[in-house]
Amino acid sequence: MSSELRANLIALNTIVTREVRRFTRIWPQTLLPPAITMALYFVIFGNLIGRQIGDMGGFSYMDYIVPGLIMMSVITNSYSNVVSSFFGSKFQRSVEELLVSPVSPHTILLGYTIGGVLRGLAVGVIVTLLSLFFTKLQVHHIGVTALVVLLTATVFSLGGFINAVYARNFDDISIIPTFVLTPLTYLGGVFYSINMLPQFWQTVSLANPILHMVNAFRYGILGVSDINIGVAIALMLLTTAILYAACIHLLVSGRGMRQ
Repeated sequence: MSSELRANLIALNTIVTREVRRFTRIWPQTLLPPAITMALYFVIFGNLIGRQIGDMGGFSYMDYIVPGLIMMSVITNSYSNVVSSFFGSKFQRSVEELLVSPVSPHTILLGYTIGGVLRGLAVGVIVTLLSLFFTKLQVHHIGVTALVVLLTATVFSLGGFINAVYARNFDDISIIPTFVLTPLTYLGGVFYSINMLPQFWQTVSLANPILHMVNAFRYGILGVSDINIGVAIALMLLTTAILYAACIHLLVSGRGMRQ
């Protein structure tokens, strides 16, 4: 093993360890709130409203929305972890030392991305365990389930990184989650099947990337989906590659150093 590779592996381990310690150290702010929020969704939408709605797609309403709620928690937490962490480094000026070090830009990006993915997966596991108090989960396809949740967490971790690079103040890191992610998530088939919509709105909904992620994950859990699974996974792979290339370009150009 070359000295350069060894140095980058040490740097990667350091960044990932710091990211994990960061969100586990303040778990009442990072892990507990999404668990409480999702528990409220289970009670209000699943139990109370779900009884009035009845079955959907051949499953009880509670069973139907659980995969979407798990994905919602993964999306929001993987995104918020990276955007808050990298912007915090920019705000404290510590990121400049990292960017001028001999560490590869790929190592820096992978470190922050892995940290975001791990937080997203951690919250996803917590929400999944909570859902067992309300329903019984039977995974239809473990491979699809694992691949989709990993790709989704990666996509939104990379998206959070780009948001952090362009953010100028703390208000900027909340704009995308509030005005973009939240509407796309609620319109992404978490609480309903797009087959319930008129044909025009079904077609429009297909432009929502979160719809493909939610339905692909729902297929992995329940075996039902409103979209083509192969197309959904291909779109996630393509999006991951594009966002990764964009993040590397920002790091190499030094865009992330300017506050």
